[in-house]
Amino acid sequence: MTSTQSRPRRATGTRRAYTGGRGASAPASRSTSRAPRGRQSGNSKGGGAGRRGGGGGGRKMPSFDPSQFINKNPIDTVVEEYVPTHKFKDFGIDHKLVRTIAEMGITAPTPIQDQIIPHILDGRDVIGLAQTGTGKTAAFLVPLIELTNKQYSRQTLILAPTRELAIQIDTELQRLSAGFKLYSTICVGGTNIGPQIRSLKRRNHFIIGTPGRILDLIERRHLRPANITTVVLDEADRMLDMGFIHDIRSILSDIPSDHETLFFSATMDQKTEGLVHDFLRDPITISVKKKDVTNSIEQDVVAYRNDTKLDTLLELLADTEEFKRVILFTDMKHKAERLTRELSRNGVKADSIHGNKSHSQRQRSLSKFKSGNARVLVATDVAARGIHVDNVSHVINYELPQTFEDYVHRIGRTGRGAERGKALTFVPQ
Repeated sequence: MTSTQSRPRRATGTRRAYTGGRGASAPASRSTSRAPRGRQSGNSKGGGAGRRGGGGGGRKMPSFDPSQFINKNPIDTVVEEYVPTHKFKDFGIDHKLVRTIAEMGITAPTPIQDQIIPHILDGRDVIGLAQTGTGKTAAFLVPLIELTNKQYSRQTLILAPTRELAIQIDTELQRLSAGFKLYSTICVGGTNIGPQIRSLKRRNHFIIGTPGRILDLIERRHLRPANITTVVLDEADRMLDMGFIHDIRSILSDIPSDHETLFFSATMDQKTEGLVHDFLRDPITISVKKKDVTNSIEQDVVAYRNDTKLDTLLELLADTEEFKRVILFTDMKHKAERLTRELSRNGVKADSIHGNKSHSQRQRSLSKFKSGNARVLVATDVAARGIHVDNVSHVINYELPQTFEDYVHRIGRTGRGAERGKALTFVPQ
């Protein structure tokens, strides 16, 4: 199947964290009603972004009330135990697929799987509102494997926001489709297009890729939209956030109008609603209960002075028992690379993932982080989309995110599922 030290020096500055719960007052020396020094004050909801003063343009600077980054008493969300109405064998799928699912340790369908698989098997367009970690990948792969096994001429296009997520989908596809002669290929940017072109000349039941590369291959006429019977938009909201709206519209416009569309998203805003309205036919909507990230993760802020920012970070990371596996967010690619070098020089095993790295370099960095050979993964926002690593003890916002939505996405890398996690945000004094 085709797919392709030394101990850190102690800080000269001191760590200062605000005390109190969500919405608590900052230290007496500053008020939480003021934005961080050097940034404009703005909407306390953090949805907007001001520009650097002086009317000179430049990078948009975020403006938040720092108390939004504090929640010292996270709520343990008690979710009522879900009792599925089906067992996998009840879906009428091939017994080999049922056996493979059982061998993977999956004993019962998750809510999204239980509710959406029958509709996909019936050929309906669907909207699945679910976050990562809910079993949504198998929710569309299981019925599509079954349908493809029965109709061998079917071809499914799966669009994902990042290379990493595309690879994860293909990995799960290969595990689930073991024993079936089903073939797939991955078509993503940042890699040599030549092997992808050659792969597309062979039979592929599943084509998994990022919108930009898929559109490029269509325009070069190496991928024929007329052959596609099903389109899956996975993490559609993230793809739209990343600016893929026009690419997605172009791709969907080229595919025959009678194709099936499976639309998966964590949220549904005006942009996603517009896409659904234009390209889905009488869809069934399935929504599963989602955990409120900002309520369930312990959050705090770390005050710093510009001349001691790195030292403050090193002091935190010196506690290897607490800070076991850390994703550290910065705002620019060159900063991520520079910070990784600084951490390594100070005895912290670190690697980075950002847009200037090739696909293979990003995969190596991610593998080092997952295996524990790197304790800290320094990331930019775009590069971190689609990263799903278990047991991340901390997310550290070394640079402020652009929007509060970005903040929520960042801290969601920790505290996944039933795990507990912590998030720290650096705020200048």
